[in-house]
Amino acid sequence: MGKSSQRKGRAGELELSRILQGYGYDVQPGRAQSYGEVPDLVGLLGIHIECKRNERLNVWAAMAQATRDAEKFQDGAPAVFHRRNRHGWLVTMRLPDWMEMYQKVAKSTT
Repeated sequence: MGKSSQRKGRAGELELSRILQGYGYDVQPGRAQSYGEVPDLVGLLGIHIECKRNERLNVWAAMAQATRDAEKFQDGAPAVFHRRNRHGWLVTMRLPDWMEMYQKVAKSTT
């Protein structure tokens, strides 16, 4: 991975952590230059965050990485948080994981 790509990725992690902190979550970025030794971001209970700042994201490859890392770190359901330049953040999750989260919310409101 080139230095420019690494800088952009780190900037994305810092940006996303600030946004999630704005929602009231104590989300913290992993160490710079960790290369998979620690998660990209920590602090969303039950969610493994894989952060991608990429113009042409391969969602399948990113989700495969998130799944591998979620199993490695045992920190929750894999989710890819991603955005392109001049666009907002999106979140990609596996449907069973999303449904499990939704059902918990639905049960808590009834």
